[in-house]
Amino acid sequence: MYGVDNHIHLGPIPNHSLDHPIKICVEDVSFWYGEKQALKNVSIDLYRNEVTAFIGPSGCGKSTLLRCLNRTNDVIPDVRMEGCILLDAENINAPNVDPPVLRRRFGWIAQKPNPFPWSIRFNITYGARIQGVINSRREADELVERMLRTVGMWDEVKDRLHESGTDLSGGQQQRLCIARALATEPEVILMDEPCSALDPVATANVENIIDQLRERYTIVIVTHNMQQAARVAQRTAFFHLGRLLELGDTEQVFVKPKTEQCQDFVTGRYG
Repeated sequence: MYGVDNHIHLGPIPNHSLDHPIKICVEDVSFWYGEKQALKNVSIDLYRNEVTAFIGPSGCGKSTLLRCLNRTNDVIPDVRMEGCILLDAENINAPNVDPPVLRRRFGWIAQKPNPFPWSIRFNITYGARIQGVINSRREADELVERMLRTVGMWDEVKDRLHESGTDLSGGQQQRLCIARALATEPEVILMDEPCSALDPVATANVENIIDQLRERYTIVIVTHNMQQAARVAQRTAFFHLGRLLELGDTEQVFVKPKTEQCQDFVTGRYG
């Protein structure tokens, strides 16, 4: 077993709780883009009310697996997956599963903030109205305030709801995107490097939101920021060349990694 020789600041809850049931079970998943294999026999359990961080060097399969979870890889030509992914014990790739309906159970936060070029209010209500979460002006008003309070933005923008979401600062735009994702009432939140384009203050705001959301959602985050993974995640998965090399409580992965590759990555020797 390898010990980490640099300082890692762990979050307040850096370990998995045995009280939390499995939300998603990934069983022996392999994935190809054409002839190129991106994932090799990956198995991992993702738990309710916990954050799982996917770490590893670029091109190791982290984002590919994230997109397998909500089947957004389906829209890419010439791809193939083997193995099984269970959401609440049901196979998400079963013939009777409608991919658009499945994707409604997931919220997606992209690497770069991507608010709609319309009002702050429209950003939050659009998906919720289409999916039948809200049906009246009163419900829309309540949803907008509730979502903006959830991401700590209500006092900042309550008098600017008709201004464009693209006029906000980068950190505010990303928090608006989180509010937009939450408005459709997902069960799982997928985050693909959500803070890579943000400054330290905006990053801290997003991390605080993640910690609060963990109480209600299953969260999976891809990040290249090792300190971020250590701060927000209860479990961490280390990927290398398409394989899952290490998986465990965040404290164990960062403080006492079991593999030399993980040791070298979390200490900054490469990556």
